[in-house]
Amino acid sequence: MDKSKMVHQRQLLGHPVGLFILFFTEMWERFSYYGMRALLVLYMTTETMGSDLRGPGLGWSEQEALALYGWYTMLVYVMSIPGGMIADKLLGQKKAVLYGAIILVAGHITLAFTPIWAFYVGLGLIILGVGLLKPNISTMVGGLYKKGDIRRDKGFSIFYIGINLGSLLATMTVGSVVLAYGWHAGFALAGVAMVIGLLVYLWGYKYLKHVGNLDSEPQEDTVRVEAVSYGDLYSSLFKSPLQLVIAGVLLVLSLAGWYLMGWGYGLLFLFLTAIIALMMMIYKDLDTQVYKDRFLVLLLSFIMVVIFWGAFEQAGGLMNLYTDDKVDRVLNLFGNKVLIPTEMFQSLNALFIILFATAVGGFWAKRKLKGKLSGSIFKMALGIIIMGFGFLFMVFAAREFNENGTSSMIWLVFAYLFHTIGELCLSPVALSFITKLAPVRYASLMMGVYFATSGLGNKVAGIVGESASNYGDLTVFMGIFIFTVVVGTLFLLIRKPLNRLTHGIEDNENIIKEQEGFDLIKE
Repeated sequence: MDKSKMVHQRQLLGHPVGLFILFFTEMWERFSYYGMRALLVLYMTTETMGSDLRGPGLGWSEQEALALYGWYTMLVYVMSIPGGMIADKLLGQKKAVLYGAIILVAGHITLAFTPIWAFYVGLGLIILGVGLLKPNISTMVGGLYKKGDIRRDKGFSIFYIGINLGSLLATMTVGSVVLAYGWHAGFALAGVAMVIGLLVYLWGYKYLKHVGNLDSEPQEDTVRVEAVSYGDLYSSLFKSPLQLVIAGVLLVLSLAGWYLMGWGYGLLFLFLTAIIALMMMIYKDLDTQVYKDRFLVLLLSFIMVVIFWGAFEQAGGLMNLYTDDKVDRVLNLFGNKVLIPTEMFQSLNALFIILFATAVGGFWAKRKLKGKLSGSIFKMALGIIIMGFGFLFMVFAAREFNENGTSSMIWLVFAYLFHTIGELCLSPVALSFITKLAPVRYASLMMGVYFATSGLGNKVAGIVGESASNYGDLTVFMGIFIFTVVVGTLFLLIRKPLNRLTHGIEDNENIIKEQEGFDLIKE
């Protein structure tokens, strides 16, 4: 066997070496993202003049800051769609990740400067950089494994640990840096983390020769992806009267939304209309019924994604406010009373993921080997239900507050634990599911759609959280609990017909202990 093949098949801890290159690249990228995200709203709402030890901020109102923050966090994920399209059409996934990382470095460095133009330019560059990097690095993880390799789901779980390790490290360090050296030092630290991620990716490039290449980039032992013509896809819309009517109705509704809700929502609705039209055209472009059936299942799985994140992301909004105002955060530690900062509860999710991700992934792998129920639809539906039960603990917390004027922090700990277990059942599995079902020439685009639906879930979370001011925390928490459990149960009930529509894509998975090279997912 020649040396190049030895490089291609190198393993580490039972997985391709490339997995760990992508693991550390994503870890540092997430450090930069979550580190900056932790500072953003606080920086915007800090007074321009005053005695704040962290230095002057922008002096915005909370409403202004939350409005920009909501659009920013959504756009970061929505931009994954054009990021995936650029990879599929122009760059390939590997180069898209590289260029995205470079743009992210530029964005974080720009935020380290004080002028207001640097703030807006920095955020814009970060949105563009994440849009290029995020969907394509996840697609590359799937490309490390051959079709039917049961290690794929566990590989995504390991990759997911990197995401949350970056988040945990960021939330533990960035705040201290800001307190000591000021806001822009914190933004600069996020930039340093992204530089480290870029250097790791460049160093490990040699282990990724077999994944993420366009057809125009020939590599030995590489399965290449034919470039996609999105112009041809959209032009075919005019050849289908039914789909043209659907797109027209959606366009009218988008314009109505623009008029009634403002230009921001109008642009969002127009963007969603374009994506729905694209999904219809991709469905029509698929050349066999098997591919079309799998594509439908993939689109239905995105409904679960929106619902899950629409509930889960209450952690950064409604649950965060509830913790700050209504939870007894005083801990009696060896006779000393210690006030736990509200922000520290945000680290519970990342901590629980690091503790339980490998165990959950191993649990599902063992069930699969024993022939027990462990399909992706089952896991994702169960994840929604488990996460929903986390809100039952928030119901208990809200009732305790109504009775006593305060609530115990233990309810939050249990809520975050259940949310995390639910996340581990859904999020890494959904990433893996996309690489199984998506037609290979649209792999990056569909990964982008997944992240865009996550962004849409973030926006839904904000809308749901705002309703607490009208209906109360107890009603909202109870409503989320009931809705998520019902939706998860419905998907469990229809999982068999959905599994049939996948045409056995997960039926022949097996453990592959050693591979002679690697392939992208080929249908």
